[in-house]
Amino acid sequence: MLFNSLAFFCFLACVYVFYRIFPFRLQNWMLLIAGYVFYGFWDVRFLFLIAFSTTVDFSIGMLMADRIMTARQRWTASLFLVGAALFSLCPNWLALRGGFNGSHSAAFFTLQALGLRVLAGTTVFVLIANLMIRAIKRPPTERRRRFYICCSVFVNLVFLGFFKYFNFFVDSAEYALHAIGINPINFRLSVVLPVGISFYTFQSLSYTIDVYRRRIGPTARFWDFALFVAYFPPMVAGPIERARHLLPQLTRPRRIRLIQSMDGIVLILLGLFKKVAVADGIAPAVASVFTSTGTVSRSDIASATVLFAIQIFCDFSGYSDIARGVSKLFGVELILNFDLPYFSRNPSEFWRRWHISLSSWLRDYLYIPLGGSQRGSLRTYCNLLLTMLLGGLWHGAAWNYVLWGGYQGALLCGHRLMTHGRETLPTSSEAIRGTSTLHGGAVRSSRFLPAWLSTPLRIAVFFFFCCYGWLLFRAHSFEQIKAFTAQLLGFGTSGPSVITKPATSALVGIAVLSLIQFVDYRNDCLESFKRWRLPFQGALYATLIFILIMGTSNAPVQFIYFQF
Repeated sequence: MLFNSLAFFCFLACVYVFYRIFPFRLQNWMLLIAGYVFYGFWDVRFLFLIAFSTTVDFSIGMLMADRIMTARQRWTASLFLVGAALFSLCPNWLALRGGFNGSHSAAFFTLQALGLRVLAGTTVFVLIANLMIRAIKRPPTERRRRFYICCSVFVNLVFLGFFKYFNFFVDSAEYALHAIGINPINFRLSVVLPVGISFYTFQSLSYTIDVYRRRIGPTARFWDFALFVAYFPPMVAGPIERARHLLPQLTRPRRIRLIQSMDGIVLILLGLFKKVAVADGIAPAVASVFTSTGTVSRSDIASATVLFAIQIFCDFSGYSDIARGVSKLFGVELILNFDLPYFSRNPSEFWRRWHISLSSWLRDYLYIPLGGSQRGSLRTYCNLLLTMLLGGLWHGAAWNYVLWGGYQGALLCGHRLMTHGRETLPTSSEAIRGTSTLHGGAVRSSRFLPAWLSTPLRIAVFFFFCCYGWLLFRAHSFEQIKAFTAQLLGFGTSGPSVITKPATSALVGIAVLSLIQFVDYRNDCLESFKRWRLPFQGALYATLIFILIMGTSNAPVQFIYFQF
């Protein structure tokens, strides 16, 4: 169910009407059911993965507490997991895709062999787990707490690794063996990537790690934790929420204020404008170059790379804007995920502005546990490179993402070397508050140029480096990266122009969006247009709506980050 589809807005209208009618507890039940419907719209079978992650992480969170799980908590979690296996895996859900006539109804009730095996295995797992939990009669020691958190990390990463990276590592191993003259057996599996698995896995995992670190207490109500995992606005493509920020809002009655709802509607409009009018209008032009099979011109490569930088920003930040806007309608605030990233002057500032929820997650749960910057310069650079390599791999099962992560890590290391070890990743407090310093600190003039000239120059230079990173990200093979890089450096023969013209809505939209973001940057305030007088605000909203209507003629494109 795409945010830019009619089906989603019909779904949202139904949820919102009942949400405003129901009291607090029924509101939470409504949001929980809506989350499962929203995710199951893609494939009901993958609801079992969410149920399994929810059950395991809730139970481990309770086991790490100073109190024992009650029988009610154990059986609630157990019946939920077994019921999820029965509901999502045993019926033939694929039969419903073709229609609802009699034959499909009969096929729907045909029990699936794989689903029955998973159901049996789940039942055995639940019984064994309950017997083990009942045997625990005292609060956990630190040694057992370490064992529990290792179990949570292992289970979450095994599920993520199997569904997202199994075939990737198999293909890589086969390629390496072929290179040395060995023909291995084909171990590839027909594994479908569950949409948004990286997002909800990291969100759930952050909860157990924070409980282990005693930064938060465990959630005693199973259904509250289930809602935290399945809260649908950020569920598929972020932002990656933290339990200490989102859970308190879900477990307390919410008051929906008019100004908050109006802000939410504006964010939804802005997000749709970015996605439908700009990103979808650019997508064919970018694809015409990056999917070409012949030689293309140097200007096409440069133009397509810059356009992709705009496309991926409008696509991903557009999703985050819509998610934040929808959540505001329910009285829940999500963290800020983008903070004018293309006004960054260096890679450190860029990662304080781009995908803030992921970069802060990598900092808190990977970079700092590896030692951060506290164990010498060499170890710091190794930690930065490893963090960004794994951050690149998080984006997808392909070596170009790993290369992109290594490139970003190299930029961070180079910047740290030149600036003598200043902060390189965003702080967790910035991510959770949804705030950061827009200009990345005080603007200082360079040794040779005044600030009014050096700042735009530094922004332009870093944008050049950032765009080359997006070329690595978008390219479909190492051969294409090599060929395009050679073309940009002036080597090789320039081919004919193949790039298609972006849609009119995209060209006009880029100009309007650039103006909005420049004003925000100059005013040191995101969405500074909300401070304008009402006639000017109305003119801006009318312009956005007009360009959005123009963009409805663009071919719909799936959100880029859905594949991650």
